[in-house]
Amino acid sequence: MKSLKENFQKAHIVIIGAGIIGKFNALELSELGFQVTIIDPTQLQNSSNAALGLLMGNMYQKRRGRSWDLRKQSIELWPQWITFLQKFNCELNIQKPLIQLTTNEEKFKKLEKFIYDNNDLNLQILERDSIFIKNINKAFQTKNIKGMISYEDGRIDALSLLKTLHKYLKHKKVNFLEEEIIKIKKSKSQWISITKNNEKIKSDMVILCNSLKAVDLIDSLSHDIKLKPVLGQAMEIDINYAEVDLLSLPKQFNINGKNIIPKSRNKLIIGSTDEYSTKPDENIFEKLTNFLDKKPNWLMKGKISKTWFGIRSRPVGEPSPIMKNLEDGLIICTGFYKNGILLAPACSKWVANEIKSYLS
Repeated sequence: MKSLKENFQKAHIVIIGAGIIGKFNALELSELGFQVTIIDPTQLQNSSNAALGLLMGNMYQKRRGRSWDLRKQSIELWPQWITFLQKFNCELNIQKPLIQLTTNEEKFKKLEKFIYDNNDLNLQILERDSIFIKNINKAFQTKNIKGMISYEDGRIDALSLLKTLHKYLKHKKVNFLEEEIIKIKKSKSQWISITKNNEKIKSDMVILCNSLKAVDLIDSLSHDIKLKPVLGQAMEIDINYAEVDLLSLPKQFNINGKNIIPKSRNKLIIGSTDEYSTKPDENIFEKLTNFLDKKPNWLMKGKISKTWFGIRSRPVGEPSPIMKNLEDGLIICTGFYKNGILLAPACSKWVANEIKSYLS
């Protein structure tokens, strides 16, 4: 009987989808010694390239169930992966802390209770006399912002992460194919992925990480999986820095559901929206700046210098994400409506364990 190590070295795994989830799965599996091929026709245009990269783990308030278990595991894994990936990009890091703010008194009371109940020293309430709150209130010309700070949560630059993962995978000689897979089928003990150009790629296993298109490749009669598109927009705004000091603000924070990232003295990123569509709402400025009752003057006069969007997939009728062993040698790992970057380490660990069980 072959040893498990021999099975790993000889097994060929195809990953369909080259976003954060696909690349993280390739990272985990190539470290275990598998031969990996990633297939994606639009590697530079998937939703991962549009992500803002906020890692909201410790401040996640639902501390039970599958979603929290995945977050908890990823929170533990991320520092290890950062250290590992810094060999390929020494500047890759998680910028901390992360601040969540609200102008709603009822929501603030819930934040207070959450922090009191969990007794986590890395989570603290920010009162009005906090320097963070003072600077934000001053910049946004308001008085009623309050919230919490997580010293262990933060933000990772999604584009930098994708490039670093790509560099590592090239180093490991992972094969990349810019092809569109239109069909997969089982033939005896192997899987065959068929491209639009009718090229046939044989593998021992297939992992579907290609968001909405994953459901097109599975048998709908055998597997009742439904995904709907959720479009998220973001914009970069140029402002007159004589009116406000953006560099006095935290590096990343959230006010009433909108993520705000000051980039320089006169540039600010605001995102993201949740639009159940595949076409972005044209009124992006109004949509992304409605997080306060009254907009500050400098924001009203701001000029959009850049806009972008990404389309994620949200499961219908079941929790996000979808992680299932559909049949022997076929795994689906998609439906990351939110927090795809945060959850990538735990999800790729789950996939690896499923594959090890299958091959043992």
